[in-house]
Amino acid sequence: LKAVILIGGPQKGTRFRPLSFEVPKPLFPVAGVPMVQHHIEACAKVPGMKEILLMGFYQPNEALSRFLVSAQQEFKVPIRYLQEYAALGTGGGIYHFRDQILSGGAEAFFVLNADVCSEFPLQEMLEFQQQHGDMHSFVILGTTANRTQALNYGCIVANVDTQEVQHYVEKPSTFVSEIINCGIYLFTPAIFQHIGEVFQRNQQELALEESSNGWQRAEVIRLEQDVFTALAGSGKLYVYKTDGFWSQIKSAGSAIYASRLYLNRYSKSHPERLAQNKPGGPVIRGNVYIHPTASIDSTAVLGPNVSIGEGVTVGAGVRVRESIVLHGASLHDHTCVLNTIVGWDSTIGRWARVEGTPSDPNPNDPYAKIDSETLFRDGRLTPSITILGCSVTIPAEVVILNSIVLPHKELSRSYKNQIIL
Repeated sequence: LKAVILIGGPQKGTRFRPLSFEVPKPLFPVAGVPMVQHHIEACAKVPGMKEILLMGFYQPNEALSRFLVSAQQEFKVPIRYLQEYAALGTGGGIYHFRDQILSGGAEAFFVLNADVCSEFPLQEMLEFQQQHGDMHSFVILGTTANRTQALNYGCIVANVDTQEVQHYVEKPSTFVSEIINCGIYLFTPAIFQHIGEVFQRNQQELALEESSNGWQRAEVIRLEQDVFTALAGSGKLYVYKTDGFWSQIKSAGSAIYASRLYLNRYSKSHPERLAQNKPGGPVIRGNVYIHPTASIDSTAVLGPNVSIGEGVTVGAGVRVRESIVLHGASLHDHTCVLNTIVGWDSTIGRWARVEGTPSDPNPNDPYAKIDSETLFRDGRLTPSITILGCSVTIPAEVVILNSIVLPHKELSRSYKNQIIL
Protein backbone atom coordinates (compact mmCIF):
# COMPACT_ATOMS: atom_id res chain seq x y z
CA LEU A 1 0.00 0.00 0.00
CA LYS A 2 1.07 3.56 -0.67
CA ALA A 3 -0.52 6.98 -0.27
CA VAL A 4 -0.27 10.10 -2.44
CA ILE A 5 -1.19 13.49 -0.96
CA LEU A 6 -1.81 16.21 -3.55
CA ILE A 7 -0.61 19.52 -2.10
CA GLY A 8 -0.98 21.80 -5.14
CA GLY A 9 1.30 24.76 -5.55
CA PRO A 10 1.91 28.45 -5.05
CA GLN A 11 -0.44 29.91 -7.65
CA LYS A 12 -3.33 28.16 -5.94
CA GLY A 13 -4.39 28.98 -2.40
CA THR A 14 -5.12 32.58 -3.42
CA ARG A 15 -8.23 32.48 -1.24
CA PHE A 16 -5.92 31.59 1.61
CA ARG A 17 -3.98 34.85 1.40
CA PRO A 18 -2.46 36.65 3.23
CA LEU A 19 -1.61 33.52 5.25
CA SER A 20 -0.25 31.55 2.30
CA PHE A 21 2.37 34.27 1.70
CA GLU A 22 4.32 33.05 4.71
CA VAL A 23 3.98 29.29 4.54
CA PRO A 24 2.82 26.82 1.88
CA LYS A 25 -0.89 26.24 2.56
CA PRO A 26 -0.44 22.51 3.40
CA LEU A 27 1.86 23.50 6.30
CA PHE A 28 -0.61 25.97 7.79
CA PRO A 29 -1.36 24.80 11.35
CA VAL A 30 -4.90 23.52 11.93
CA ALA A 31 -5.64 22.42 15.51
CA GLY A 32 -1.98 22.88 16.39
CA VAL A 33 -0.33 20.77 13.68
CA PRO A 34 0.29 21.40 9.95
CA MET A 35 -2.82 20.73 7.86
CA VAL A 36 -1.20 17.89 5.92
CA GLN A 37 0.05 16.16 9.08
CA HIS A 38 -3.52 15.01 9.79
CA HIS A 39 -3.44 13.22 6.41
CA ILE A 40 -0.02 11.68 7.03
CA GLU A 41 -1.06 10.45 10.47
CA ALA A 42 -4.17 8.77 9.05
CA CYS A 43 -2.14 7.10 6.26
CA ALA A 44 0.58 5.92 8.64
CA LYS A 45 -2.04 4.14 10.78
CA VAL A 46 -3.14 1.89 7.91
CA PRO A 47 -1.44 -1.51 8.27
CA GLY A 48 0.91 -2.29 5.38
CA MET A 49 1.54 1.37 4.43
CA LYS A 50 4.96 1.33 2.76
CA GLU A 51 5.41 4.92 1.62
CA ILE A 52 3.68 8.30 1.59
CA LEU A 53 4.32 10.61 -1.37
CA LEU A 54 3.53 14.32 -1.32
CA MET A 55 2.99 15.70 -4.81
CA GLY A 56 2.79 19.30 -5.92
CA PHE A 57 4.70 22.07 -7.63
CA TYR A 58 6.00 24.03 -4.64
CA GLN A 59 9.74 24.63 -4.85
CA PRO A 60 11.18 22.25 -2.23
CA ASN A 61 11.90 24.82 0.47
CA GLU A 62 13.42 24.60 3.92
CA ALA A 63 10.09 24.54 5.79
CA LEU A 64 8.78 21.68 3.67
CA SER A 65 11.99 19.63 3.96
CA ARG A 66 12.13 20.15 7.74
CA PHE A 67 8.51 19.08 8.08
CA LEU A 68 9.06 15.92 6.01
CA VAL A 69 12.10 14.88 8.07
CA SER A 70 10.28 15.31 11.37
CA ALA A 71 7.10 13.59 10.11
CA GLN A 72 9.18 10.66 8.88
CA GLN A 73 10.77 10.26 12.31
CA GLU A 74 7.46 10.61 14.11
CA PHE A 75 5.37 8.22 11.98
CA LYS A 76 8.12 5.72 11.01
CA VAL A 77 7.06 5.68 7.34
CA PRO A 78 9.19 6.85 4.38
CA ILE A 79 7.79 10.20 3.18
CA ARG A 80 8.99 11.86 -0.03
CA TYR A 81 8.09 14.98 -1.95
CA LEU A 82 7.71 14.73 -5.74
CA GLN A 83 7.79 18.07 -7.49
CA GLU A 84 5.78 18.49 -10.70
CA TYR A 85 7.42 20.69 -13.33
CA ALA A 86 4.09 22.49 -13.85
CA ALA A 87 0.50 22.28 -12.61
CA LEU A 88 -0.65 18.98 -14.10
CA GLY A 89 -4.11 18.68 -12.53
CA THR A 90 -5.23 16.04 -10.04
CA GLY A 91 -4.74 13.16 -12.50
CA GLY A 92 -1.77 14.46 -14.49
CA GLY A 93 0.55 14.49 -11.48
CA ILE A 94 -0.07 10.89 -10.48
CA TYR A 95 0.21 9.80 -14.12
CA HIS A 96 3.53 11.64 -14.53
CA PHE A 97 4.95 9.93 -11.41
CA ARG A 98 3.28 6.54 -11.99
CA ASP A 99 6.63 4.68 -11.91
CA GLN A 100 7.43 6.14 -8.49
CA ILE A 101 3.98 5.23 -7.17
CA LEU A 102 4.13 1.65 -8.47
CA SER A 103 7.77 1.01 -7.56
CA GLY A 104 8.11 -1.79 -5.05
CA GLY A 105 5.02 -3.48 -6.46
CA ALA A 106 2.26 -1.35 -4.92
CA GLU A 107 -1.04 -3.24 -5.18
CA ALA A 108 -3.21 -0.28 -4.23
CA PHE A 109 -2.72 3.36 -3.29
CA PHE A 110 -4.73 6.15 -1.72
CA VAL A 111 -4.92 9.62 -3.23
CA LEU A 112 -5.86 12.44 -0.83
CA ASN A 113 -6.34 16.14 -1.52
CA ALA A 114 -4.46 18.21 1.04
CA ASP A 115 -7.16 20.87 1.41
CA VAL A 116 -9.80 18.67 3.06
CA CYS A 117 -10.20 17.85 6.72
CA SER A 118 -11.76 14.52 7.59
CA GLU A 119 -11.69 11.50 9.84
CA PHE A 120 -10.03 9.72 6.89
CA PRO A 121 -11.75 6.29 7.09
CA LEU A 122 -8.98 4.71 5.00
CA GLN A 123 -9.10 1.26 6.61
CA GLU A 124 -12.87 1.15 6.03
CA MET A 125 -12.35 2.05 2.36
CA LEU A 126 -9.94 -0.89 1.98
CA GLU A 127 -12.40 -3.31 3.56
CA PHE A 128 -15.20 -1.90 1.40
CA GLN A 129 -13.09 -2.41 -1.74
CA GLN A 130 -12.51 -6.05 -0.79
CA GLN A 131 -16.23 -6.66 -0.22
CA HIS A 132 -17.45 -4.87 -3.38
CA GLY A 133 -16.45 -5.53 -6.91
CA ASP A 134 -13.14 -7.08 -7.85
CA MET A 135 -9.70 -6.09 -6.62
CA HIS A 136 -9.39 -3.85 -9.68
CA SER A 137 -12.23 -1.56 -8.70
CA PHE A 138 -11.68 2.01 -7.51
CA VAL A 139 -13.30 3.67 -4.50
CA ILE A 140 -14.28 7.33 -3.99
CA LEU A 141 -15.02 8.56 -0.48
CA GLY A 142 -18.42 10.28 -0.55
CA THR A 143 -20.54 12.13 1.99
CA THR A 144 -24.01 13.66 2.04
CA ALA A 145 -24.48 17.40 1.44
CA ASN A 146 -27.71 19.37 1.32
CA ARG A 147 -29.37 19.89 -2.04
CA THR A 148 -28.27 23.46 -2.67
CA GLN A 149 -24.66 23.03 -1.57
CA ALA A 150 -24.18 19.78 -3.49
CA LEU A 151 -23.90 21.89 -6.67
CA ASN A 152 -20.51 23.21 -5.47
CA TYR A 153 -18.94 19.74 -5.48
CA GLY A 154 -18.55 16.65 -7.63
CA CYS A 155 -21.90 14.81 -7.42
CA ILE A 156 -22.16 11.03 -7.45
CA VAL A 157 -25.18 8.94 -8.45
CA ALA A 158 -24.74 5.38 -7.16
CA ASN A 159 -26.67 2.12 -7.18
CA VAL A 160 -28.37 1.87 -3.78
CA ASP A 161 -27.59 -1.84 -3.34
CA THR A 162 -24.05 -2.16 -4.71
CA GLN A 163 -22.81 1.47 -4.29
CA GLU A 164 -21.47 1.31 -7.84
CA VAL A 165 -21.08 4.80 -9.31
CA GLN A 166 -23.42 5.14 -12.29
CA HIS A 167 -23.05 8.82 -13.00
CA TYR A 168 -20.53 11.49 -11.99
CA VAL A 169 -20.82 15.24 -12.60
CA GLU A 170 -18.35 17.85 -11.36
CA LYS A 171 -20.13 21.00 -10.04
CA PRO A 172 -23.39 20.48 -11.94
CA SER A 173 -25.62 23.45 -12.78
CA THR A 174 -28.79 21.67 -11.63
CA PHE A 175 -29.40 19.15 -8.85
CA VAL A 176 -27.92 15.70 -9.58
CA SER A 177 -27.34 13.98 -6.23
CA GLU A 178 -26.79 14.71 -2.53
CA ILE A 179 -23.75 12.43 -2.42
CA ILE A 180 -20.60 14.48 -2.99
CA ASN A 181 -16.97 13.59 -3.69
CA CYS A 182 -14.71 14.09 -0.64
CA GLY A 183 -11.45 14.21 -2.61
CA ILE A 184 -10.13 10.96 -1.08
CA TYR A 185 -9.71 7.92 -3.34
CA LEU A 186 -8.47 4.34 -3.30
CA PHE A 187 -6.97 3.19 -6.61
CA THR A 188 -5.27 0.11 -8.00
CA PRO A 189 -2.55 0.30 -10.68
CA ALA A 190 -5.29 -0.28 -13.29
CA ILE A 191 -6.28 3.41 -12.93
CA PHE A 192 -3.21 4.39 -14.98
CA GLN A 193 -4.63 2.64 -18.02
CA HIS A 194 -7.72 4.89 -17.81
CA ILE A 195 -5.65 8.04 -17.21
CA GLY A 196 -3.39 6.99 -20.10
CA GLU A 197 -6.39 6.85 -22.45
CA VAL A 198 -7.26 10.46 -21.50
CA PHE A 199 -3.63 11.46 -22.08
CA GLN A 200 -3.61 9.94 -25.58
CA ARG A 201 -6.96 11.53 -26.40
CA ASN A 202 -5.61 14.92 -25.26
CA GLN A 203 -2.53 14.44 -27.44
CA GLN A 204 -4.62 13.63 -30.51
CA GLU A 205 -6.88 16.64 -29.92
CA LEU A 206 -3.88 18.94 -29.52
CA ALA A 207 -2.32 17.57 -32.71
CA LEU A 208 -5.51 18.47 -34.58
CA GLU A 209 -5.64 22.00 -33.18
CA GLU A 210 -2.46 23.48 -34.51
CA SER A 211 -3.65 26.91 -33.52
CA SER A 212 -3.54 26.08 -29.80
CA ASN A 213 -0.33 28.20 -29.51
CA GLY A 214 1.40 25.60 -27.39
CA TRP A 215 0.31 26.57 -23.89
CA GLN A 216 -2.09 23.66 -23.45
CA ARG A 217 -0.52 20.43 -22.32
CA ALA A 218 -1.76 16.92 -22.96
CA GLU A 219 -0.40 16.00 -19.50
CA VAL A 220 -2.91 18.21 -17.69
CA ILE A 221 -5.51 15.67 -16.58
CA ARG A 222 -8.26 16.18 -14.01
CA LEU A 223 -9.33 13.02 -12.22
CA GLU A 224 -12.80 14.36 -11.57
CA GLN A 225 -13.88 15.65 -14.99
CA ASP A 226 -11.71 13.52 -17.28
CA VAL A 227 -11.50 10.15 -15.53
CA PHE A 228 -14.44 9.66 -13.14
CA THR A 229 -17.02 10.91 -15.62
CA ALA A 230 -15.83 8.29 -18.12
CA LEU A 231 -15.53 5.48 -15.54
CA ALA A 232 -19.02 5.99 -14.10
CA GLY A 233 -21.37 3.20 -15.13
CA SER A 234 -18.52 0.87 -16.20
CA GLY A 235 -18.69 -1.32 -13.07
CA LYS A 236 -15.20 -0.16 -12.00
CA LEU A 237 -15.98 2.76 -9.71
CA TYR A 238 -17.64 2.55 -6.27
CA VAL A 239 -18.49 5.10 -3.59
CA TYR A 240 -17.91 4.51 0.11
CA LYS A 241 -20.17 6.84 2.09
CA THR A 242 -18.90 8.20 5.38
CA ASP A 243 -20.93 9.74 8.21
CA GLY A 244 -17.77 11.11 9.83
CA PHE A 245 -16.94 14.80 9.69
CA TRP A 246 -15.60 16.28 6.44
CA SER A 247 -14.95 19.80 5.26
CA GLN A 248 -12.94 21.63 2.63
CA ILE A 249 -10.26 24.11 3.64
CA LYS A 250 -10.35 26.63 0.82
CA SER A 251 -10.46 29.99 2.56
CA ALA A 252 -8.73 31.06 5.75
CA GLY A 253 -12.12 31.18 7.51
CA SER A 254 -12.72 27.50 6.82
CA ALA A 255 -9.45 26.73 8.67
CA ILE A 256 -11.13 27.80 11.94
CA TYR A 257 -14.05 25.46 11.28
CA ALA A 258 -11.65 22.62 10.39
CA SER A 259 -9.72 23.35 13.57
CA ARG A 260 -12.95 22.89 15.55
CA LEU A 261 -13.64 19.52 13.91
CA TYR A 262 -10.12 18.24 14.62
CA LEU A 263 -10.09 19.58 18.21
CA ASN A 264 -13.38 17.73 18.85
CA ARG A 265 -11.76 14.57 17.61
CA TYR A 266 -8.67 15.00 19.83
CA SER A 267 -10.70 14.01 22.90
CA LYS A 268 -10.64 10.47 21.44
CA SER A 269 -7.48 10.44 19.31
CA HIS A 270 -5.05 12.80 21.11
CA PRO A 271 -6.34 13.78 24.55
CA GLU A 272 -2.80 14.92 25.42
CA ARG A 273 -3.11 17.76 22.89
CA LEU A 274 -6.08 19.35 24.67
CA ALA A 275 -5.43 21.90 27.43
CA GLN A 276 -6.94 21.20 30.86
CA ASN A 277 -7.99 23.57 33.63
CA LYS A 278 -5.20 23.56 36.25
CA PRO A 279 -4.72 25.59 39.42
CA GLY A 280 -2.79 28.74 38.51
CA GLY A 281 -3.46 28.19 34.79
CA PRO A 282 -5.80 30.04 32.43
CA VAL A 283 -9.53 29.25 32.28
CA ILE A 284 -10.16 26.69 29.53
CA ARG A 285 -13.63 26.37 27.99
CA GLY A 286 -14.29 23.56 25.54
CA ASN A 287 -11.50 22.27 23.30
CA VAL A 288 -8.29 24.29 23.31
CA TYR A 289 -4.81 23.46 22.00
CA ILE A 290 -1.89 25.31 23.61
CA HIS A 291 1.68 24.82 22.43
CA PRO A 292 3.97 23.96 25.38
CA THR A 293 6.17 27.01 24.70
CA ALA A 294 3.30 29.54 24.92
CA SER A 295 3.12 31.74 28.00
CA ILE A 296 -0.43 32.46 29.17
CA ASP A 297 -1.56 34.57 32.10
CA SER A 298 -3.70 32.74 34.66
CA THR A 299 -6.50 35.31 34.31
CA ALA A 300 -6.95 34.70 30.56
CA VAL A 301 -10.05 32.83 29.34
CA LEU A 302 -9.59 30.64 26.25
CA GLY A 303 -12.03 28.58 24.22
CA PRO A 304 -13.98 27.00 22.82
CA ASN A 305 -12.10 26.12 19.61
CA VAL A 306 -8.84 27.97 20.18
CA SER A 307 -5.42 26.96 18.98
CA ILE A 308 -2.39 28.78 20.42
CA GLY A 309 0.92 28.38 18.58
CA GLU A 310 4.56 28.27 19.57
CA GLY A 311 5.99 31.08 21.71
CA VAL A 312 2.71 33.03 21.89
CA THR A 313 2.27 35.44 24.86
CA VAL A 314 -1.22 36.04 26.25
CA GLY A 315 -1.58 38.80 28.86
CA ALA A 316 -3.91 39.28 31.82
CA GLY A 317 -7.68 39.23 31.31
CA VAL A 318 -7.44 38.30 27.63
CA ARG A 319 -10.47 36.56 26.08
CA VAL A 320 -9.96 34.35 23.01
CA ARG A 321 -12.54 32.12 21.32
CA GLU A 322 -13.03 30.45 17.91
CA SER A 323 -9.57 31.63 16.84
CA ILE A 324 -6.13 30.50 15.73
CA VAL A 325 -3.16 32.41 17.17
CA LEU A 326 0.02 31.65 15.22
CA HIS A 327 3.53 31.40 16.61
CA GLY A 328 5.26 34.40 18.11
CA ALA A 329 2.08 36.52 18.38
CA SER A 330 1.50 38.57 21.48
CA LEU A 331 -1.90 39.56 22.93
CA HIS A 332 -1.53 42.33 25.49
CA ASP A 333 -3.66 42.65 28.63
CA HIS A 334 -7.46 42.66 28.28
CA THR A 335 -7.60 42.17 24.53
CA CYS A 336 -10.57 40.34 23.08
CA VAL A 337 -10.04 38.08 20.05
CA LEU A 338 -13.08 36.38 18.47
CA ASN A 339 -13.38 34.47 15.16
CA THR A 340 -9.94 35.63 14.09
CA ILE A 341 -6.67 34.26 12.77
CA VAL A 342 -3.79 36.19 14.32
CA GLY A 343 -0.72 35.99 12.08
CA TRP A 344 2.84 35.11 13.02
CA ASP A 345 4.64 37.64 15.27
CA SER A 346 1.64 40.00 15.31
CA THR A 347 0.91 42.20 18.31
CA ILE A 348 -2.48 43.29 19.62
CA GLY A 349 -2.40 46.22 22.06
CA ARG A 350 -4.17 46.49 25.44
CA TRP A 351 -7.98 46.64 25.51
CA ALA A 352 -8.15 46.21 21.72
CA ARG A 353 -10.91 44.07 20.22
CA VAL A 354 -10.38 42.03 17.07
CA GLU A 355 -13.47 40.24 15.82
CA GLY A 356 -14.75 38.47 12.72
CA THR A 357 -18.01 36.87 11.59
CA PRO A 358 -17.95 33.07 11.54
CA SER A 359 -18.76 31.39 8.23
CA ASP A 360 -19.90 28.14 9.85
CA PRO A 361 -22.34 25.75 8.21
CA ASN A 362 -25.96 25.91 9.38
CA PRO A 363 -25.97 24.08 12.76
CA ASN A 364 -29.58 22.94 12.29
CA ASP A 365 -28.83 21.06 9.08
CA PRO A 366 -26.79 17.89 9.69
CA TYR A 367 -25.68 17.82 6.03
CA ALA A 368 -24.72 21.47 5.68
CA LYS A 369 -21.18 22.19 4.49
CA ILE A 370 -19.18 25.38 4.81
CA ASP A 371 -20.02 27.86 2.01
CA SER A 372 -17.07 28.94 -0.08
CA GLU A 373 -17.97 32.59 0.33
CA THR A 374 -16.79 35.04 -2.27
CA LEU A 375 -14.69 37.83 -0.80
CA PHE A 376 -17.05 40.48 -2.17
CA ARG A 377 -20.77 40.58 -2.70
CA ASP A 378 -22.57 43.54 -4.35
CA GLY A 379 -19.30 45.47 -4.29
CA ARG A 380 -18.93 45.06 -0.53
CA LEU A 381 -16.60 42.90 1.51
CA THR A 382 -18.56 39.90 2.82
CA PRO A 383 -18.38 39.88 6.64
CA SER A 384 -16.08 36.98 7.49
CA ILE A 385 -13.30 35.81 9.77
CA THR A 386 -10.84 38.61 10.57
CA ILE A 387 -7.32 37.79 9.41
CA LEU A 388 -4.13 39.50 10.50
CA GLY A 389 -1.15 38.70 8.28
CA CYS A 390 2.29 38.22 9.82
CA SER A 391 3.92 41.02 11.87
CA VAL A 392 0.81 43.19 12.08
CA THR A 393 0.70 45.69 14.96
CA ILE A 394 -2.65 46.79 16.35
CA PRO A 395 -2.58 49.71 18.79
CA ALA A 396 -4.27 49.77 22.18
CA GLU A 397 -8.02 50.35 22.48
CA VAL A 398 -9.00 50.01 18.83
CA VAL A 399 -11.62 47.75 17.25
CA ILE A 400 -10.90 45.73 14.10
CA LEU A 401 -14.05 44.12 12.69
CA ASN A 402 -14.46 41.69 9.73
CA SER A 403 -11.24 42.89 8.14
CA ILE A 404 -8.22 41.40 6.40
CA VAL A 405 -4.89 43.03 7.24
CA LEU A 406 -1.93 42.31 4.98
CA PRO A 407 1.49 41.51 6.49
CA HIS A 408 3.80 44.09 8.10
CA LYS A 409 1.17 46.76 8.79
CA GLU A 410 1.08 49.08 11.76
CA LEU A 411 -2.50 50.25 12.19
CA SER A 412 -3.26 53.56 13.84
CA ARG A 413 -7.04 53.45 14.23
CA SER A 414 -10.14 51.19 14.15
CA TYR A 415 -11.33 49.50 10.94
CA LYS A 416 -14.50 47.73 9.92
CA ASN A 417 -15.24 45.55 6.83
CA GLN A 418 -12.02 46.46 5.04
CA ILE A 419 -9.03 44.91 3.38
CA ILE A 420 -6.08 46.89 4.68
CA LEU A 421 -3.30 46.90 2.10
